[in-house]
Amino acid sequence: MKKFSEWFHNILEEAELIDSRYPIKGMSVWLPRGFQIRKYALKALQELLDKDHEEVLFPMLIPESELAKEAIHVKGFEDEVYWVTKGGKRDLNEQLALRPTSETSMYPMFSLWVRSHMDLPIKVYQTVNTFRYETKHTRPLIRVREITTFNETHTVHATEEEAEEEVKTGIEIYKTFFDELGIPYSISKRPEWDKFPGSKYTMAFDMIMPDGKTLQIGTVHNLGTTFAKTFDIEFENDEGEHEYAHQTCYGLSDRVIAALISAHGDEKGLQLPPVVAPEQVVIVPIIFKENQDVVLNFTDNLEKLLKSNGIRVRQDKRDMRPGKKYYEWEKRGVPLRIEVGPRDIENKSIVLIRRDTGNKEFIDYDENTIADVVRDTLDNITEDMKVSANKFQEEKTYSVENLEQVKKTINKKGGIVTFNWCGDTDCGKDMEEKFDIDVLGTQEADVSGPCLNCGKEAHYKALISKTY
Repeated sequence: MKKFSEWFHNILEEAELIDSRYPIKGMSVWLPRGFQIRKYALKALQELLDKDHEEVLFPMLIPESELAKEAIHVKGFEDEVYWVTKGGKRDLNEQLALRPTSETSMYPMFSLWVRSHMDLPIKVYQTVNTFRYETKHTRPLIRVREITTFNETHTVHATEEEAEEEVKTGIEIYKTFFDELGIPYSISKRPEWDKFPGSKYTMAFDMIMPDGKTLQIGTVHNLGTTFAKTFDIEFENDEGEHEYAHQTCYGLSDRVIAALISAHGDEKGLQLPPVVAPEQVVIVPIIFKENQDVVLNFTDNLEKLLKSNGIRVRQDKRDMRPGKKYYEWEKRGVPLRIEVGPRDIENKSIVLIRRDTGNKEFIDYDENTIADVVRDTLDNITEDMKVSANKFQEEKTYSVENLEQVKKTINKKGGIVTFNWCGDTDCGKDMEEKFDIDVLGTQEADVSGPCLNCGKEAHYKALISKTY
């Protein structure tokens, strides 16, 4: 692939996903095709969350007094908050923050809702826009000032053990979701200095992008009782005593769409997994003047048949060369193309062309089985795209045994480098400065011997990379 950043910028425009010309830096417009991809991705996520969580919607504005209650949390966002200071022409008595994230919006309400252990657990989620004054170089979907697709889950529990279980639940939900979209990932526990402000610990999902840098695509946080103590989220237990609740939160953003595009795209353009594709199948009739009606009658019937079986299909009847149509639909990432010409109809067959492999297959046409054949092909495409993306992630994850290899591997190959690490903050920050990288986090593993950086006893496997 040519220079990735250039390719990524171009495909957003050429595949008609978003328009970045909105007159505020770091804010973009979702175009219809991009919005459909977003809609189907969210649908897949919401189906997973709805099994054990309920959807809510909280206001966007947060009073400064509520935001300021959690000093540690605010410190993590203090340079990024947008403030509303006027209502019309009048100065407000208290300035209001556009939510950078929703803890300080939701938790004052949780304190009103929770009275006894009978009110627990609370498990809710919402999909909203959040605002952060990003001062670094903005990049559509990756580093923005308005996150338009912020899906966040917040839970409240009676015990520490229940909160720990919810963390595991959140991780499993995200694993299933990313697997459905064919997005590869590595999971690690963020280092102490990079965890979510106010949390006990943060678990994160990272994907290796085509240029070798990693993109954080999801996080799960155990908040302990930090926010409960700040916002008075207490409950009365069985013995009539008051306890602080234990909380978790986890979230995804527009970066999921960026990861989806990056994990599967190629020089031809987008490749979309069927689950999120606006059109899962495009039918291209091969028309000649003398048999136009015969071909279109056949393709109209085929389109109707596939639609009635729940397959998202579109027929391209435009008056242009078939080759130009193929090029456009490949660029837009449609998983499967069906070509039908007069000779195919005579032979009672159609042609299936897969976007992911380019494989062309001539199949016998039977109205009773065609929907199953197409659905099976789409399932195979989903699985093969997942395998291909995971293979790239695995091949770009390197285990090294000395410091010289760390520097050489990161600079020449990119990806994620793993090695034995002590886990100490001073050692980790020393590595970040020394190698100009980020410590993504740690994974529990059977390690023995010294830390590769400082020589003290190693306790973890460290994951490091260059990041977005």
